[in-house]
Amino acid sequence: MQSFGKSRILIVGCGDIGLRIAKQLARSHRVYALTSQKTRFQELRAVGAIPILGDLDKPDSLWRLSGLAQTVIHLAPPQNTGHRDCRTRNLLRILAQGSDTVGRVIYVSTTGVYGDHAGAKVSEVTPVKPQSERAKRRVDAENCLRLWAPAHGVALTILRVPGIYAADRLPVDRIQAGTPALNPAEDAYSNHIQSDDLARLVCAAVYHGKPQRVINACDGGETKMGDYFDEVADAFGLERPPRLPAEQLEKIVSPMLWSFMRESRRVTNTRLAELKTPLRYPSVAEFLKTISKNP
Repeated sequence: MQSFGKSRILIVGCGDIGLRIAKQLARSHRVYALTSQKTRFQELRAVGAIPILGDLDKPDSLWRLSGLAQTVIHLAPPQNTGHRDCRTRNLLRILAQGSDTVGRVIYVSTTGVYGDHAGAKVSEVTPVKPQSERAKRRVDAENCLRLWAPAHGVALTILRVPGIYAADRLPVDRIQAGTPALNPAEDAYSNHIQSDDLARLVCAAVYHGKPQRVINACDGGETKMGDYFDEVADAFGLERPPRLPAEQLEKIVSPMLWSFMRESRRVTNTRLAELKTPLRYPSVAEFLKTISKNP
């Protein structure tokens, strides 16, 4: 299909969600996808994207990105250590060299930046309170972008995303393994978004995102984590996970899993209306109705 003259979009961090986004946007835009692996070129081309070889951990490899696209969708996570997101900093340095080209940046962050609120509701105006190093790196990325964008005349939309799920991203293996959940009295609220819904929201932000705006890209549900596991278990005809007190559970689950289980917040999504894209799956329960009970 001829794409000359089309608006150019660069996707940075083109994993599962990035592929879904590229497939949608390639119908009406010239889509580029940054990858550090030549082995992914065929996969990216299959969804209509043009692969660009580069590595966010190697700034000298990013020269092709300068002046490449009018819109940048930044999905790449930070590196795994430290409190600063060096990858975002490297990206912004190269984008600044073509800042007359870039007019919009969409950054997919995490609701983990809010930290633990003991089950209280949080909104986009709630001050960030990151507790894990992972969340602190995300706050650093957000802060870098929020300083950089207005200084370069760029409209920035930050989408804060909770737990992403899909048919192949449900905790079925965890449930089959019999990994316990927290007792109801100590359980934490968890927040979710279905993967296709998230991809649609990112695409909507290309057209409707307000400048310098934060939006919670979640379904607004108020389900506790153990109840979420129970819903999935019931949908697949599995035994529900056993429940344990926090003191016991912390000793047997991974530090990564425990970091999610110890933070409780109910994330509101009233600003989603700005993106003019209703969710297809306003709750996990609605999605589970659509899949087979026999995986």
